[in-house]
Amino acid sequence: MQALLSHDLPRSKLLSLLLILTVAGLALAPFIFPGIKALNVAAKVLIFIVLVASYDLLLGYTGIVSFAHTMFFGIGAYGIAISSSRMGPGWDAVGLGLAAALGLSLLLSLVIGLFSLRVKAIFFAMITLAVASAFVTLASQLSELTGGEDGLTFKVPEALQPATEYLEEPFLGAMIDGRFLSYYLLFFSVLALVLLMLRIVNSPFGRVLQAIRENEFRAEAIGYRTVVYRTLSNVLAALFATCAGALLALWLRYSGPDTSMSFEIMLDILLIVVIGGMGTIYGAVIGSALFVLAQNYLQDLMRLGEGAVSGIPVLSQLVSPDRWLLWLGVLFVLSVYHFPTGIVGRLRLGALLRNNKHLQEARR
Repeated sequence: MQALLSHDLPRSKLLSLLLILTVAGLALAPFIFPGIKALNVAAKVLIFIVLVASYDLLLGYTGIVSFAHTMFFGIGAYGIAISSSRMGPGWDAVGLGLAAALGLSLLLSLVIGLFSLRVKAIFFAMITLAVASAFVTLASQLSELTGGEDGLTFKVPEALQPATEYLEEPFLGAMIDGRFLSYYLLFFSVLALVLLMLRIVNSPFGRVLQAIRENEFRAEAIGYRTVVYRTLSNVLAALFATCAGALLALWLRYSGPDTSMSFEIMLDILLIVVIGGMGTIYGAVIGSALFVLAQNYLQDLMRLGEGAVSGIPVLSQLVSPDRWLLWLGVLFVLSVYHFPTGIVGRLRLGALLRNNKHLQEARR
């Protein structure tokens, strides 16, 4: 297990429990939550885990603030959509679309890295924001290629189509069909990508990225070419985000500006990184699960609460389902206040303090 996690153990019993429950819930989602909405929420959690973890390679591990991450996310989604709509449903179209998207993301991230990472902090962030905005405009205007504002709807390979049934009767409450296969393709792809990112951040390369984050001048002074490492970090983050976009397109069988390239998604990524904890892949797992669940079910919970307090004038207005965004913002503020280093950072720090206390008591 240590080797599988690249020797980066949770180091907290509560964090280990949360991770086990999250992974188990996602792994068994088609059996535990067979409804369409629940399965869509589980799939969104999986996609956001890869997307947020890939952004954490930039922000949490290297200290780079970029607003172009959803651009690479959208490239992955459009790569699958364009190739599948032009070539028809087939694994060759999926493979070609993914390869083309990864190639374009590699080129763009390399160019952005080489020409922009020499500038400092806010200037690089503004450059990436300008590039991302230009790309969204381009995707909206090239309607013959991208479908414009309407996006592209396409067919996936027959094995992944919902109409494809592998068993006539449900198995343990779940229909074994193309949708079921699509979900587990998504699950195991995300699992492999997360384990690969864990390997990267715990490698010597990842240690150098953390050294650059802590003190770029010192890292440069001891012989590391920080521009090269920052550029490589930018490229890796872009490639992982592209894979997340491709998985989104395969699940939705659709790609459009609002689903993969909107600035709202970028804000969601930033919120999840802060909630989960920067500089830890586990933060992406916990943060994505909590945020997506709140985003999709907080309004339903408030609807139940509104019925319980319907006779109280002010309170019934406060818990109205129409104000779910307000309460989501309140929850975010509270989480940042109580967990300034994120949920994972707080749990790890608490475990470390307890271990130190036990060690001191043992020495006495």
